[in-house]
Amino acid sequence: MNITESKICAILFPGENNPRNSEGSFLKLDDGRIAYAFSRYIGDSHSDDAPCNISCIYSSDNGNSWDTKNIETLVSAKEYGQTNVMSVTLRYMDNGDIGLFYMLKIHDSHISYYYLRRYKGNFSAPCKEVRINSDKYPAYYVINNDRVVRHSSGKWIIPAALHDEDRVNEESLSPDLRGTAVFFISDDDGKNWKLEKPRLVLDIPQSNSGLQEPGVVELPGGVLYAYFRTDMMCHYESVSLDKGKSWFAPQPSKFTSPTSPMLIKQNLFSGKYYAVWNPVPQYPGRPKPEGLWMGGRTPLVIAESEDGVNFSAYTALDDDFERGFCYPAIEFLDEKTLLVAYCSGGREDGGCLNRITIRKIIVE
Repeated sequence: MNITESKICAILFPGENNPRNSEGSFLKLDDGRIAYAFSRYIGDSHSDDAPCNISCIYSSDNGNSWDTKNIETLVSAKEYGQTNVMSVTLRYMDNGDIGLFYMLKIHDSHISYYYLRRYKGNFSAPCKEVRINSDKYPAYYVINNDRVVRHSSGKWIIPAALHDEDRVNEESLSPDLRGTAVFFISDDDGKNWKLEKPRLVLDIPQSNSGLQEPGVVELPGGVLYAYFRTDMMCHYESVSLDKGKSWFAPQPSKFTSPTSPMLIKQNLFSGKYYAVWNPVPQYPGRPKPEGLWMGGRTPLVIAESEDGVNFSAYTALDDDFERGFCYPAIEFLDEKTLLVAYCSGGREDGGCLNRITIRKIIVE
C-alpha cells in the first residue's frame, strides 16, 4: 500500500496519578467532533487490574489536533462499586444512539461483565444500559477495544475470549485458563444478547495461550472472518458462513505475530480492508530494551486489501525497537483518510501499554 502522509496528531502520556493511558476507540459525532475514548488508569499502578476508568478526548478539526488537557470521564468503575472498567468500543447503533461498549472487572474474582450504554446525541445525555453477558454465564471474558461489529444482515457481533476456571486440563487436572473463542449476538440492535453455542478451541498442547483477544470482520458475501492472538508465532483464523452460528476449525493464518493483537476493519467509504498488527515474532538476536518487557511488539504495520483476504505488502507505522506498539483502533474519515490510535510506550513510560499515540494517515 502507498501512504502519502502519516503524522502524529496527539500523544497521551502517563503522568502523576495517571500511570497508564491505554487501548481505545474512535467515533465521529453528529456535531462534527471526533471522540476518542480510552482506558485511563488512576492511582499508582499500571497493571491490567489496577484502578481504571473510561475517559474521552475530542478533536474539532477532523483529527488533526486533540484537546488532551480537558479529559472527560465517561464511565467510572466506582459507579459499580468496583475499581476497573476498560476495553472500550464506540459505535453508532441502528436507531442513531451512540453505543459505548466496555468491560467491567469484578474485584478479587475471575469474573468480568460487558456492558452497552446508549446515548442520544452526546455523552452528556441520559443513557440506557444493557449488560451483555448475564449471570447465566459468570466467567472471565476478554473483549478487546474497537471490536464490536455490525453485520450487513443487521446482527451485532461481539467476539470474546473466554477464560473458564471450570475447564480442566486433561493432563494436569488443573484449571485450563487458555482462551477459547465465543461470540455474543444481538438481533434487535443491542437490546438483547445471546451467547452462541460454538466455542472455538486451539487444541494444541504446546500452546499456553489458546485463542486470545479475538476479532471479526465481514467479508464480501456476508462471510465472517475471525482472527485470534496466539503464542504459536502467528494469528489463527476461522470462518463462519451463517452469521456466527457455526465456525470452521481454527487454523494458522498468513499473519505472523508474537503474542499480540491484530485489528482488521473495512473502510465503508472505499470498500477496502485494513489490517494493523505486529508482523515479526521475537527471535534470538533481535534488538530489545534491556530489562523491559515489550513482547516483540515492534514494528507496528498496516496493509490493505480489496477483498479482506489478499493483503498488500505492509508499511510500517512505527518501528522504534525501544518501544512497543499494540492494541490499535481505526476510524475512517473518508475513502483515503484514516485515524489510527495505539499503545506506544517505552522505558520512560514504564512499559509499552502506558502511552497512546494518535496518528492520521492518508493513502492513495
